[in-house]
Amino acid sequence: MAKLVHPKGQLKKYYIFSPFLRIFHWIMVWCIAGLFITGLLIMDPISGGPGHEPTFADWRLSVDLIRNIHFLLGFIFTASFTLRIYGWIINRGDRLLPKFWTTKYMEETVEVALHYSLLKYSHKPYLRNPLARGSYLALYVMVLVEIVTGFAMYYMPNSTGVPASIFGWSIGMYGEMIFHWVHHYFAWFIMFFAMGHVYMVFRADLMEREGEAASMFSGTKTLAHIPSDIDDLKDKKGHVAED
Repeated sequence: MAKLVHPKGQLKKYYIFSPFLRIFHWIMVWCIAGLFITGLLIMDPISGGPGHEPTFADWRLSVDLIRNIHFLLGFIFTASFTLRIYGWIINRGDRLLPKFWTTKYMEETVEVALHYSLLKYSHKPYLRNPLARGSYLALYVMVLVEIVTGFAMYYMPNSTGVPASIFGWSIGMYGEMIFHWVHHYFAWFIMFFAMGHVYMVFRADLMEREGEAASMFSGTKTLAHIPSDIDDLKDKKGHVAED
């Protein structure tokens, strides 16, 4: 299928991502990195070995300190994720979710997957390609699992108050160790997603030159061709936000 070109071959900028998505995307990136590192240190603390005298460095890397940093990052991450959801509500470009029920979505997902696997030279232009849409939805599910299991462990069954009543009861039902392992493995799943995400973003920037990486700073993407998913960005009056 031939790509539809803008009149006179002009490049066109589309405003997609709101400040809510962009700002809290970067806060969440740093929080995920910090949470993963501190989480690994909590699972396997640094030790000087038997007979080792505590030093100032030991105090700085104490498990209690690392746990407190982990908890603080967890609260910041949860707040950022919540505000990002608010951006999802107010801006159409923030909620380009997958349309699993359509044949078009399935076909285009396969096309994009073949392209990123180096088995197809190119794919249709998109504001947000279908493979990315599906992977981001999967990320949101994993993030929710991390938030629920993290707060469940933070507010143990013997805690009191509203948060404990919301999260703590689940540990009593399933057992604390189950939550530890679920929390741990889903953290690794998120890191694997992050590695794939970085690869796809920079590959798209180098090969398609549509400002994929820059869009998370400017909120816009620059396309020479009319995107296949342009209708998803139109409002009720059929207008598209352009920069």
